Amino acid sequence: MYKIKRRSNCSIKRYKARLVDRGFTQQEGIDYSETFSPVIKHATVRLVFSIAISCGWKIHQLDIHNAFLNGVLDEEVYMKQPPGFVDSALPSNVCRLHKSLYGLKQAPRAWHTRLNDFLLSIGFRASKVDTSLFIFSVGVDICYLLVYVDDILLTGSNSFMLQRLIQLLSSEFKLHDLGSVHYFLGIEVQSTSMGLMLRQHKYTLDILTRAGMLSCKPVIAPIFTSKATILPNPLFSDTTRFRQIMGALQYLIFTRPDIFFAINRVCQFMHVPIDSHWAGVKRILRYLRGMTSYDLHITRSSSFAFHGFTDADWAGSVEDRKSMGGYLVFFGQMPIS
Repeated sequence: MYKIKRRSNCSIKRYKARLVDRGFTQQEGIDYSETFSPVIKHATVRLVFSIAISCGWKIHQLDIHNAFLNGVLDEEVYMKQPPGFVDSALPSNVCRLHKSLYGLKQAPRAWHTRLNDFLLSIGFRASKVDTSLFIFSVGVDICYLLVYVDDILLTGSNSFMLQRLIQLLSSEFKLHDLGSVHYFLGIEVQSTSMGLMLRQHKYTLDILTRAGMLSCKPVIAPIFTSKATILPNPLFSDTTRFRQIMGALQYLIFTRPDIFFAINRVCQFMHVPIDSHWAGVKRILRYLRGMTSYDLHITRSSSFAFHGFTDADWAGSVEDRKSMGGYLVFFGQMPIS
């Protein structure tokens, strides 16, 4: 498979060619068992960013080259010889895979297991509330390592310790130290005098383009302000499109907590969406069209205290008469969840 990797300004970074296995032909229980691989939670990233900015720590961004190729397979998996590399003397032979390839259903899990085992072996410990957050501490010094598949963020109180940990990772995996974080998971990160600015402007425009609503009329609220009424409504004709757009919007809440509640409401009908639910999705998209310049600003805080706020109405849901609740958690002055 061929892919063009781009920078945050849309310029071409490099051309990529990759051998990808036909994982859709795998059979559960024969070629694979467990496939789930944990990734870092959004709230954890915001919390660690807030701690690093408040303490004046540098945030390193590390990139593992061909991460999935490092995973070791527990299952016995065979693959046909790839086109262009078939042995003319033994054309009917197959390859046994000892390490994972891109496309295998268990490839993300195998990679995470390999990385997890190595990090634990050099002294890290996994957080009990987020298994993709690893903590390394010696005396009063502490380092945090966040993992999202092959993208890694590393920050801590001791710069010498950070360099030593990067050297240990380099001895085991082929990686690049990209310096201070600037473009992480499609999120543009800009340093300011007050902290960090997180932006998903390009990603927002990509969603609007995919949904065909780049030139729609903006609105000022992401959800209908009046209570909906239960009326007979036909099923939405293109459920695949509905789920694709909602999946893309769920990733956008990393920097756009203002649409969190609206997305949560619409996602409750992913299994059987009707026309009115699609109208709710279009409402969110119209709101985003008018607010594409909104960013998430992580600022320094003098307090490390947590404050939580929650509220709920009484039987406010028209569909099932259940109460609707919400919450907001602050770390110092920064809302993280």
